[in-house]
Amino acid sequence: MSFLAACVQLQGSSNVGRNAHTAEALIRKAAARGATLVCTPEATDYLGPHTDKVRLAEAIDGPRAQGWSALAKELQITLLIGSFAEATGDARPANTSLLFAPSGALLAHYRKVHLFDVDVPGGVRFLESKTTTAGEELVNVASPAGQIGLSICYDLRFPGLYQALAKQGAQLLTVPSAFTLMTGKDHWHALLRARAIENQCYVLAPGQWGHHDDGGLRESYGRSCIIGPWGQVLAECPDGEGICVAEIDLEAQAALRARMPVLEHRRY
Repeated sequence: MSFLAACVQLQGSSNVGRNAHTAEALIRKAAARGATLVCTPEATDYLGPHTDKVRLAEAIDGPRAQGWSALAKELQITLLIGSFAEATGDARPANTSLLFAPSGALLAHYRKVHLFDVDVPGGVRFLESKTTTAGEELVNVASPAGQIGLSICYDLRFPGLYQALAKQGAQLLTVPSAFTLMTGKDHWHALLRARAIENQCYVLAPGQWGHHDDGGLRESYGRSCIIGPWGQVLAECPDGEGICVAEIDLEAQAALRARMPVLEHRRY
């Protein structure tokens, strides 16, 4: 089975309406290009001051999710909303991915497990755990686009998560992100290609790009891309908002895994 997949690159802001309008326009553009799997970045709905994130958080079946569900159904695509602020009953919302089927049904949700608590000398200081509740479960789901293992941004630095997803049968790994410029320029491609190569998976990494109006805390690296199971970059977004599209060939992936059965050889 082969099909086209797309990653959407956004420059998120505190303007929820503007974010929604831009994301929808780019999702529609990807579908018009023939993509049947479309993925958006982390913080698709809102990327601004964290004090407002709690106020804007919604439930998984809230108005924003219903809108994304309707869009997936209208366009007949498998749609990953990289993440949104999910109201959990805690004072801190979860950072949650939503995967919708072409029918509009919610196939799965994933709450970000590894939270970005860092203090890089001369760089960014960020404590995501102050405003976000961590998830606790791996999510690997069957979809019309194949078996998809879900993750979000900082998860990328923890290879055991992806090894577990591959062991469960994942063919595609999604890494919606808002990778900082400081870390992205040195680590983004290296980590994505490593996760693809060591697990022989396609990796879809839609990202945020540019400055965000969150009090000057963040500038995102962008370079949203699709990586093949051999580690090659199949498609990549330049600077700015836009999309990248690549062919996903699950039969070729299966042939690669048969010729070089890395997953079967793993001992530890």
